[in-house]
Amino acid sequence: MKRFIVALLMCFLATMALPKKSNAVVLQDTLTVSSVPDDLVFTEVGTDADNATAQVNKDSAKIDSSKIAKAIPAAQAKQSLWITFGLGLLAGIAAFFLPCIFPMVPLTVGFFTKRAESRAKGIRSAIIYGLSIIVIYVGLGVIITLIWGASALNELSTDGFFNIFIFLILVVFGVSFLGAFEITLPSSFVNKLDSKSDAKGLSGIFFMAATLAVVSFSCTGPLIGTSLVAINTDLLTPIVVMFGFSFSLAFIFTMFAIFPSLMSGLPKSGGWLNSIKVFLGFLELGLSLKFLSSADLAYHWGILDREIFLAIWIVLAFLLGIYLLGKIKFSHDSDLPYISIPRLLIATTTFVFAIYLIPGLWGAPLKGVSGLVPPLSTQDFVIGQAGDFAQSPAPNHAKRKYSDFLKIPHNIDGFFDYQEALTYAKEVNKPLFLDFTGHACVNCREMEAKVWSDPRVLQKLKNDYIVVSLYTDDKTELPETEQYESKILGTRINSVGKKFKDLQATKFNTISQPYYVLLGIDERELVSPPIGVEFNIDKYLQYLDKGLSEFAKKKNE
Repeated sequence: MKRFIVALLMCFLATMALPKKSNAVVLQDTLTVSSVPDDLVFTEVGTDADNATAQVNKDSAKIDSSKIAKAIPAAQAKQSLWITFGLGLLAGIAAFFLPCIFPMVPLTVGFFTKRAESRAKGIRSAIIYGLSIIVIYVGLGVIITLIWGASALNELSTDGFFNIFIFLILVVFGVSFLGAFEITLPSSFVNKLDSKSDAKGLSGIFFMAATLAVVSFSCTGPLIGTSLVAINTDLLTPIVVMFGFSFSLAFIFTMFAIFPSLMSGLPKSGGWLNSIKVFLGFLELGLSLKFLSSADLAYHWGILDREIFLAIWIVLAFLLGIYLLGKIKFSHDSDLPYISIPRLLIATTTFVFAIYLIPGLWGAPLKGVSGLVPPLSTQDFVIGQAGDFAQSPAPNHAKRKYSDFLKIPHNIDGFFDYQEALTYAKEVNKPLFLDFTGHACVNCREMEAKVWSDPRVLQKLKNDYIVVSLYTDDKTELPETEQYESKILGTRINSVGKKFKDLQATKFNTISQPYYVLLGIDERELVSPPIGVEFNIDKYLQYLDKGLSEFAKKKNE
């Protein structure tokens, strides 16, 4: 049984680290353009050069809300919600084996055994108990959604100070799981709920479920919080995560309440429960760095370079491995008389992971974690010339706009401003490759490391297209003369990121990242619809080849 528990935990950790395949997962595409009138046309604001970025050409001046469905296919959106649900489901299973919840199984079974007048009533009460758990947690998800909303959550997800707040919260959660302190709700509140659970009828069952949720908060709170922030937030994310989380807990408790004999197959409570909690504590400490890194990249603070990030991860991985071998003991740990095989295998895995990260300190690409660690452009020291950003040859042209603080991987000599890139594309008569990206975009880094690095793809990007990387979450402030009000975003465009987010929303009716658009020099799409995350290199090459073919046809017309 313990091996089964370990396997579930490893699946949960793998799910947390996986990039999401769908465009809709990075739901910065939750912008609702349908509320914008169809006849809306943007007027001039700011300087002439920058108005061209904010304005739309005559043929695309109208905002067509129907294009949103084309940009993000419904099947992909459904797929992303299933992934979100699966993460919540695994988080709920992991939570069951934490010391705040696992010991409550016999208490719950005893509660239903004592009050059941017949087996049929006992089963009904158990089902109502399970449904009550789901209602409580999903209700919390609904409240989060109603308070924040999708677009507000998305805006917060790229806000530097919010990311620092999440970083601090995860550090607190992680230290709590290591045993430094317990995060609990007021005892008076817990006692009041517990007293109501003694009532007869449905209210007693509901308050019994509420008592479980409150008493287990010190374990489930950090786990739920981590699950919510680990996903790029969508309008339905809090609800779907909470449903998956509560469904797994409700199903397990309901089954034990209906079939008490199943308890005989459970392992006894003991020190292994706290080991799981400590394991998750190390995980949360490592995950917290991703949020600090996102803020650091967006604001260009330079406080968490790639090698510092990796060094901390390496130390955490080694410490976790040493802990699992029983060489480190925390306050809540019991004596470890011997090392079990599953424990040894997990410790070995953490050591292997730490050793895998070490070459990254000298510039190894580390494709397996490229979406989570800072880009190589932040690294101070890279051995050789193999790095994505290592010692690129000096360009034989004038310095390009924003190139002093923005970079494109693999030494691609591209642009960071749409209008500047368009002007150059017209001069050399080449198609544009628009890369709508973001500093905090995990899938963007994954695409750059796993797809752009392919020699065939890289050759086309370097030689056949004019690449322009448009960072939609960069916080660099625009000069006063370039700032303007965006009707489609409903905010003032005062930063580089907002400038290109407005451009993407205006021209393409989406703000998802990554988003790759192939444009002719007439600013018309060469291939429609554009694509987002596509790890199949052959399909990505087909997309690029089709763009070149369409561009050649236009040249010959």
